[in-house]
Formats: sequence, structure tokens, C-alpha cells
Amino acid sequence: MLSIPEHIAILRLSALGDATHVVPLVRTIQRAWPQTRLTWIIGKGEARLLEGLEGVEFTIYDKKTGWPGLRELWARLSDRRFDALLQMQLAFRANLLAWGLDAPIRIGYDKARSKEGHGLVVNRRIPEGGEHVLDVLGRFAQPLGLEQTTVEWRLPVPESAREWATQQLPGDAPTMIVSPCSSHTLRNWTAERYAAAADHAARKHGYRIAICGGRSALERGMADAILSHMKEPAIDLVGKDTLKQMMALLERADILLGPDSGPVHIANALGTKVVGLYACTDPERSGPYSDRRFTTNHYDEAARRFLKKPAEALPWGKKVEFPGVMELIGVDEVADCIDRCVAALRQVER
Repeated sequence: MLSIPEHIAILRLSALGDATHVVPLVRTIQRAWPQTRLTWIIGKGEARLLEGLEGVEFTIYDKKTGWPGLRELWARLSDRRFDALLQMQLAFRANLLAWGLDAPIRIGYDKARSKEGHGLVVNRRIPEGGEHVLDVLGRFAQPLGLEQTTVEWRLPVPESAREWATQQLPGDAPTMIVSPCSSHTLRNWTAERYAAAADHAARKHGYRIAICGGRSALERGMADAILSHMKEPAIDLVGKDTLKQMMALLERADILLGPDSGPVHIANALGTKVVGLYACTDPERSGPYSDRRFTTNHYDEAARRFLKKPAEALPWGKKVEFPGVMELIGVDEVADCIDRCVAALRQVER
């Protein structure tokens, strides 16, 4: 761009992890142009997660409202003329939503990643390349004339949430949080294996174990099954926290154990180590960004077994979600990840 933009729109509705990955781009723009206004069109849950992100106006779109909701959003923003729109979501609904926004510069994904009418609503594209989602999203800075060279989050966690988390996890005992459920249920490990891994962390390393999750019947059932198989004690926090309180819990923990899901990426952004369980998705694309040393990677094995192709032959973002995929991950392998993660944390403490 030839001049500093006055107002930029970001369109990224979901999901929690991907919204977290957009924050470093927000920080990049803010460092370069602190006076530029940022309006982020976002989903309801993602807005609750990022509430308090300074310098950003959130405009919520509820996907459940369908076509009437689209028209209502367009009416709400009809008096806005953005200097640039960052169309960061490929879904048809998001592309349709972008069509009704007033912005002369409309930046989208490269042609290889475009789908569902994306090319019809953008007039500039990010350069090809990049593997991890965060790095690809960071490329949206380049058509603006910027470069994302620093990854900075500073997610907003209120002190009231930290106080609540301290009450649930008092003292300074080393803690591993088990967040067992993804919204994609085929990414979830088995309750018996979660229990065995948690027991290993408790017995071998003296870790306090807490189980976290939302209020759905799936998450309650998974937590109950894990607790029934565990031999060591665990703190049951499933369904008891808000999104902000969850952030505070993750911030307070030393390790998070979980599959590819929002909590993995939020924990990573907050500086907590992650033992990630990956087979359905590629951890090089969607693993914990800062440190994947303790993350399992059975994506190629899953691709060969269930799709009869090597991972390198699959398009970017392809999921291998079939029953049994997560059973490729063994308890001994995860126990080793936990051992190495604990050793790395203790090395830092010295």
C-alpha cells in the first residue's frame, strides 16, 4: 500500500485456535501503524476469548443466523468504508459475507489454497508458501507492505480469571491439564489412554492432574470415563470455567495434554508447553506453533493407511479423520513426550 491505511477490516470468524493464530498479525499491524483502526468480524465464542484485545473493535457474526444475519451485518457496516479487507476465511459463508463489505483492497489466500468462491471476493493475494497456519495468516501482512517477523500474542487474561484459576489450582505444584476433546470427535484419543498418560505424569513426575473441558455431554462423558480409569487423583474442572477462566487455567499449568483443538493453541500462545496428540491432522500445519518437540506425529502413517497416499501428496489442510486413526498413538509414546517435556521444563528452572 502507498499510504498508511486509516481502517482495516479482518474477517476471520472461527475457530478458537485459528483466531488465536490471527493475533500475531494484529500485533504486526499495530506495531507498524498504531493509529490504524482495526475492525475484526468474528464469531461469538472467539469474541469472548479475545475480549479486551486492545486496539481492536469486534463485530460479531453468529453463523447460526444464516442469510438474515448476513444482511443484518451488512446493514450494520453499511456506513463503513475500509481501506483494506483481510479475507482470512475460506468457507463459502465467509466469502459471501465479504462480498457485501466496502473495501477497495481485498486481500485473500493464494490461488492454491482458494476454494468456495474465494477468488470472486478478493483482488489481491498473499504469496504462496508457508506451512503452519500461523505463518500463512501472517502472510496477509505482505500485500499491505508489511512483514510479520515477530510472533507476539499477549492474549488478554483478566485478573479476576487468574484469581479464579488460583483457587482451583492453589500453590505451585507442577500441573498437567488434560483437555481431551476436540470439536472434531475423531481427533479424540481414548479415555483409557488419557488416563494412563495422566497417571504416568502423576506417578513418575509428581504432577498434579486437572481435567478441563466444556459443558457438552461429550466432554462430560469423556471426563467421567478418564476419571474412572485413573488410579491417581485428578481435579475435575469440566464444565466449570468460562473461556477467560480456561485461559487462566492454561496459563497457570506447566503442561497441556490434548488433541488438535483450541486449547492446544491457546496454551501455546500463553507460554504453556504442549504434549499434542496428532494423527488426523498435520502438526507441521496445525501443531503448537512455538514448540512441537513433544507432539506426536502420525499424520503420514494415517494418510498412507486410510487414504493410500503419503502426506506429501495431500493438499494443504487435508484431514485424515476416520475411526481408529487416533489409536495409532500409543501410551508409551505419549509417556516419552511427557518425560522429555518435564525434563525440558526442569532444565529451564535450573
